[in-house]
Amino acid sequence: MNLTSNTASKTPLLTHLTELRQRLLYCLFFFFLMFAVSYWFAQPIYAFLQQPLMEIFGPDSGRRMIYTGLHEAFFTYLKLAFFSALFFTLPLILIQIWRFIAPGLYQQEQKNLFPLFALTPILFIGGGALAFYVVMPMAWEFFISFETPGQSSGIEVQLEAKVSEYLSLVIQLILAFGLCFELPVLLLVMAKAGIIDAQTLRQHRRHAVVVVFLIAACITPPDLISQIALGVPVLLLYELSIGLIHWNEKAQASSLEDKTTAP
Repeated sequence: MNLTSNTASKTPLLTHLTELRQRLLYCLFFFFLMFAVSYWFAQPIYAFLQQPLMEIFGPDSGRRMIYTGLHEAFFTYLKLAFFSALFFTLPLILIQIWRFIAPGLYQQEQKNLFPLFALTPILFIGGGALAFYVVMPMAWEFFISFETPGQSSGIEVQLEAKVSEYLSLVIQLILAFGLCFELPVLLLVMAKAGIIDAQTLRQHRRHAVVVVFLIAACITPPDLISQIALGVPVLLLYELSIGLIHWNEKAQASSLEDKTTAP
């Protein structure tokens, strides 16, 4: 009898492990496919990432980018392909995670968690888009303002950016904004787990302002433009999270009241 029950309990576990392995293989295959495609189009992708800088210099500026090591450009394109592949694979990873855990959830739990999975890539892309289309042009213009023309008493100071350093800075900004924009998802998950509530977030609002701008100062370039451009939207998302958590608490209280009053 015990042998039969042990065998029956191991069978679902093996089935779940096999399913998890299959979904991981799907994600890995798609990642390597996107990596190969991204590396093939690495130069056009890099040219796209250069657009904020090109708009400041102008198309006929004659500016150039350099690399100082023989392997630098090669590894830069590898890094770009990896980042691009991860960016395109993230939605698939979230879909596979959802499909793996959804069958084991109650219908109400599925309704609560599905919006979080849907919001994750949307918020990340929104943060990355803000960094690329708004913050980078302002930050690049600020940094380039330190160029000085050549004079009789001095040597001309002009930017000749390295391809690896420029890509690292772009990725740093996109990741910083994308990950910080996941704050509502993090707070909603913590609220559903009972760790925080809307009242707690309201009480620690002033602490949140300090922490947000401290983090912004650590993960963005050393200029006020990037730090303010990251801190202000994240604080707005913090306030949005308070509203969403408060609305969810009211909905849960109303549902509980209906159950207790029902005959």
